[in-house]
Amino acid sequence: MADSLRDQLLKSGIVKQVQQDRAREPKRPIPPPSGKPARKGGKPHAASHAARPSGQSQQDIDLAKAYALRAQTEARERQRVEREAAEQARLRRERKQKIQQLLDGKALNKADADQPRNFEYGGKIRRVHVDAAQLSALNAGELGVVQQGGRYLLVSREIAEQVRDIDPHQLALLVDPAATGVGDDGVPDDLMW
Repeated sequence: MADSLRDQLLKSGIVKQVQQDRAREPKRPIPPPSGKPARKGGKPHAASHAARPSGQSQQDIDLAKAYALRAQTEARERQRVEREAAEQARLRRERKQKIQQLLDGKALNKADADQPRNFEYGGKIRRVHVDAAQLSALNAGELGVVQQGGRYLLVSREIAEQVRDIDPHQLALLVDPAATGVGDDGVPDDLMW
């Protein structure tokens, strides 16, 4: 039959060791409870020092060291994560600034454009308004669409490729001129809805 947990512990010698350790500890008298509340701060009672065995004191010191080491390790890890996040934010700002400088005055959007060109970006269908000439150039891959500051800017292919080199996530649409002109779903890209 299966031995009980106590029997297994006795056979393995763990319980015996604990009992021997307890036998070595000197019996300490339990101080009678006084009506006074325990003092906060200040010096502890001399009786509390005498009541604590040396083995437990060493264990408390080791435990305190372990907690201190753990706190230091966690602090270093936290600082490393913060440094990495700050570095990533700095790099994003630099990329955004480069793209902004690249796009200054080079957007080809027209206020009187009347034809919407729909495209997928970020998992959603987006829209940019173009005229007939821009629509055919966009579908031919001569123009591209870049997302900057919440807007979709129509730019030349060269500018769109430079933006892709800086940050590919900012390039919203750039048609490959070698493509067949038919999307994955079998619908032509220039089909008007």
